[in-house]
Amino acid sequence: MSLSIRNQIPGTVTAVTTGEVMATVKVRLDGGQDLTAAITLEAVKDLGLAEGSSVRAMMKSTEVALATGPVEGLSIRNQLPGTVSDVAMGRAMATVKVTVDGGELTAAITKDAVTELSLAPGSSVVALIKSTEVSLATA
Repeated sequence: MSLSIRNQIPGTVTAVTTGEVMATVKVRLDGGQDLTAAITLEAVKDLGLAEGSSVRAMMKSTEVALATGPVEGLSIRNQLPGTVSDVAMGRAMATVKVTVDGGELTAAITKDAVTELSLAPGSSVVALIKSTEVSLATA
């Protein structure tokens, strides 16, 4: 199956915490970073997710925010450090490719944000992704 979601990074489930309707799934990405996905309990069951399951963490590029360093005092669980590898500027929006250990992410952000953050190839950044915006697929 082909998907339009650009950001797909392989990993392994390290923990599943279930609630009444939702679950948090902790994933160790192949590059060694930890990522949390908040998905439905039904999805956990349908995918047969358990500790040790191989998965692909996916997130839309519009759901990836960038910061120029780690951010404290924030509810966003996922902060992946990386390096900008490419910036493609449009009239209003830009796509920024970020190399992280074990993969690459694309962030769709405003042209103004790229300018204000002085983002260019080689810039150190932190990709911020809400756990509710991470989808999982079995590998």
